[in-house]
Amino acid sequence: MERILVVEDKESLRTVLRKTLEAEGFEVAEAADAPDAIHRIRDGSFSMILSDLRLPHGSGHEVLKAALETDPQVPVVVMTAYGTVEDAVRAMKNGAFDFLSKPVDTSHLMLLVERALSQRRLLTENILLKDELTQRFGLPRIIGESASLKALLEKIQRVAPTSATVLLQGESGTGKELFARALHELSGRKSGPFVAINCAAIPETLLENELFGHEKGAYTGAGSARAGKIEMSDRGTLFLDEIGEMSPGVQAKLLRVLEERKFERVGGTATVSVDVRIVAATNADLEAAVAQKGFRQDLFFRLSVVPLVIPPLRERTGDIPFLIDHFVARFSRDLKRKTTPAVSRKARERLLIYPWPGNVRELQNCVERAMILCDGDTIGPEHLSLPEPRRQTAAAGAGTADLALPLAEVAQMAARAAERGHIERALEIAGGDRARAAEILRINPRTLTSKIRDLGLDEI
Repeated sequence: MERILVVEDKESLRTVLRKTLEAEGFEVAEAADAPDAIHRIRDGSFSMILSDLRLPHGSGHEVLKAALETDPQVPVVVMTAYGTVEDAVRAMKNGAFDFLSKPVDTSHLMLLVERALSQRRLLTENILLKDELTQRFGLPRIIGESASLKALLEKIQRVAPTSATVLLQGESGTGKELFARALHELSGRKSGPFVAINCAAIPETLLENELFGHEKGAYTGAGSARAGKIEMSDRGTLFLDEIGEMSPGVQAKLLRVLEERKFERVGGTATVSVDVRIVAATNADLEAAVAQKGFRQDLFFRLSVVPLVIPPLRERTGDIPFLIDHFVARFSRDLKRKTTPAVSRKARERLLIYPWPGNVRELQNCVERAMILCDGDTIGPEHLSLPEPRRQTAAAGAGTADLALPLAEVAQMAARAAERGHIERALEIAGGDRARAAEILRINPRTLTSKIRDLGLDEI
């Protein structure tokens, strides 16, 4: 919710302004003099400030200065009585957004408020656009005709218009962010921001600051206040990828956001209210993490109000031809090729029988690489750079398992074999560099080290 500070010494006018703004859905804080206003500004977070220029124990100029020092992007509208327009002009030269003449016309007031807040929203969106280049692609396009994908899309269409928190579960490379964007675009929040953050890609010590923002002076180098990704996603959707990598301290703060829609910035005491829908994603087993005390049970329940499982590509192989054609056409445009190359029958066969442990992301990378390597009009198997077929049978080998074994145990063996093969291949591509292999696998280096140990790959 957008919060406005009204600074006015006359109680009657202050009350009128407060009631007018509250009637339009804003949260309003009040101050009767300059010192109180400056204290509230430095202790809180406001979307906008409306201040008289003539105040007890100071002036509106001091309020303006304190506001812009705390948050350079906050719009400040100053109020001035007849005959003091010069004062208002000076305030605008010093950074005020606009001025409002007394007596205040409430219709003019609301026009100014909407214009000021629209500018602030635009500034926030510009920050997000710089931070997320993928926004330029617009409405996400999900390719496929398989029954499992259609069932998932049907669920997304049903849950998108609600405010329910969604937990997307699926292997790395299945396109969890794409489905999160679909949830956003199909919701009533589509005109608001879509903010994505990868919890595993940001060091633990910085994640709290990235999510919740900080106040001026919160730590060395914090020269001004900064809004976090949660605040930036107000009236929109916040996508938290790799949620299982979040530290216990940040988990506790996120739980409060889910329960109360409130939080404090790092180093601050003022409560910030937000209207945000949270979509989380993980390729880890969160229930196992809860059992091992690595993830909060209460947070898990809050996140998984609507759990959605994204099927791996090997379970929807019928979608592979559609994806191949889509990526070939896309990279033909991106690479500015005069003609779109055809994919030979043998190349298609190789693409269809490969198990795609890296899922859609791996297929996309494979097609892009083939487009770059192919100089002619036809993509052949030699352009795919896929492992030899003998490496593709690791998961299939589970089909020869002893029929006396329970089905669940056979499935576990197959999954373990597939995971081992996928890690081996990533390490091979990375030349044994575990940090690089972790990047390829889209997992935390600590997680990769743990898996290498558990799978008996320490010798690699």
